[in-house]
Amino acid sequence: MNTEFFLASRIVSRSKGNFSWTFVVIAITSIALGFAIMFIAVAILTGFKKEIREKVVGFSGHIQISRFSQSASFEPQPIEKNQRFYRKLQQNREISHIQTFAVKAGIIKTKDQIQGVILKGVGSDFDWKFFNDKMVEGRTFRVNDSTRSDEVIISRKIANLLNLKVNDDLRMYFIVGNTTLGRKFNISGIYDTGLEEFDKLYVMADIHHIQRLNNWSPLQVGGFEIFLKNFNDIDRMGVYVYHQIGFSLDASTIKMLYPQIFDWLDLQDINVLIILILIILVSSTTIISTLLILILERTTMIGVLKALGMRNAAIRKLFLYNAMYIVGWGMIWGNAIAFSLCLLQKKFGLVTLAQESYYVSVIPINLNGWNILLLNLGTILVCYMIFAIPSFVISKVTPLKAIRFS
Repeated sequence: MNTEFFLASRIVSRSKGNFSWTFVVIAITSIALGFAIMFIAVAILTGFKKEIREKVVGFSGHIQISRFSQSASFEPQPIEKNQRFYRKLQQNREISHIQTFAVKAGIIKTKDQIQGVILKGVGSDFDWKFFNDKMVEGRTFRVNDSTRSDEVIISRKIANLLNLKVNDDLRMYFIVGNTTLGRKFNISGIYDTGLEEFDKLYVMADIHHIQRLNNWSPLQVGGFEIFLKNFNDIDRMGVYVYHQIGFSLDASTIKMLYPQIFDWLDLQDINVLIILILIILVSSTTIISTLLILILERTTMIGVLKALGMRNAAIRKLFLYNAMYIVGWGMIWGNAIAFSLCLLQKKFGLVTLAQESYYVSVIPINLNGWNILLLNLGTILVCYMIFAIPSFVISKVTPLKAIRFS
């Protein structure tokens, strides 16, 4: 039989109703609330980063392939659609999808307003899943290789600025060489991603329009967008793709294309780290105080156990068992509270945000199993280290004084 564990369980069962039990309840509550806040903070941070990343990826893919250019023009030089690397990349298990695209700067003109935008041309291989989830009115359009579609989708931001709606005609003007060319489109749908930087810029259209405006052949495109199965592989796969495409082409990850967005997301980690440290410090104070009270209340018992020959290490182990009982219940309640609140938010979106400021309309939640496991293991490790500090008070207790003043 494990003597220390047996004595610890007896201490717990006999403590109920004693003076120290109030502090035990306070400690369990402190750990539960502290852990719940840490759990929720991590779930919100990872959910927020995942939501923003997915929106940026929806517009540009994880990796873009285009021709090398010395300028930051929105109109890249054309490349051939039939590339030798295409089949090899398509067969790579870490790549989920490859699609062609082309972009051209233009101006939308209404009766009384104008707006500069980027017309993004997409082909029959375009994956509409992202935009289908973001449509607020109308629908997306179909693209095929044999005919040209005059339908486009615009953002709600552009629709509100120019007072446009579904089924309205949309007139755009483009500078080609020394001339200005106009095109008339029909608005089939309106999307809203919440990323104002992108929403106010992109109009989605059939790639045939850009090919015709630029005098490209049907087999020429602006570039390729590559989608990965796992965002965490983006840096490694960016290097891999770069070495596969040859010297005349360039491969850029979205972290390279939009560094300001991803640098801002990385800064959010610091905020959560500060929250975690503050919670740990506050909870540690409560935990240490509780264990000291338990030790001082059991000073006579410690003296008797020492008189019977039990070593300091064994007595410390006894109180560490007692402490882990407090941590265990605190974490059980903390997990239950946090998991319940996160599920409610994830399903019903109870807490909303101003999308113009935060890029999301509700607080996003990401319940990642590995994050939850690491948070639990980290909490147990930190609490164990904290409990070891007051347990060394036991070595200062002498049997004679403890029994004499009992």
